[in-house]
Amino acid sequence: MRTVLVANPKGGSGKTTLATNLAAFFAGQNRQVAMWDLDRQKSSLGWLALRPAELPSIAQLNAPRREDYPDIPADYEWLVLDSPAGMHGKNLAHALKFAHKILVPVQPSLFDMAATRDFLDQLMEEKRVQKHRTFIGIIGMRVDPRTRAAATLEQFLKQYDLPVLTYLRDTMVYVNAAFVGKSIFDLPTYQIERDLAQWRPLIEWINT
Repeated sequence: MRTVLVANPKGGSGKTTLATNLAAFFAGQNRQVAMWDLDRQKSSLGWLALRPAELPSIAQLNAPRREDYPDIPADYEWLVLDSPAGMHGKNLAHALKFAHKILVPVQPSLFDMAATRDFLDQLMEEKRVQKHRTFIGIIGMRVDPRTRAAATLEQFLKQYDLPVLTYLRDTMVYVNAAFVGKSIFDLPTYQIERDLAQWRPLIEWINT
């Protein structure tokens, strides 16, 4: 089983949007996928509770404490971890034990980049990252790649030599889908052609 951790210490960075849509993508590819929501708000689990039964299923994992590892059936292929804001120290180190890939969603604002800087510094010090057992990818959230904001974000990230995998645009498509327990991958193709193109490099990196 492969595990993807979606993490950023700043609230509102787009972690749950990224995590739920990634899990739905795997489910739509007929993969056995589970979600583990580490956030006390349990937004991902709330989304799962709304998910229509006729859509590809996503298993819900629970553990009494965030540091416990839940029982996962042996035939599951993917685990997506949605992490809380402010995760650091032992909680972060514990989550990293399971993660093959880490997706860090970042919005190109002064405050988001400042919060992300300390988080990336901490990640780069982790042994699993230094030994190339866990890999980090950056996602520009709610941003047009042609804008000055995107260029500023790329310049900021050059100091870490980390890949900016893609930019996901600011659109109500994600919001409206989430209201009814769906992802963009559950919508008609004609509604999401631009979004599918933006997700393609992210998916390719995850599968590498």
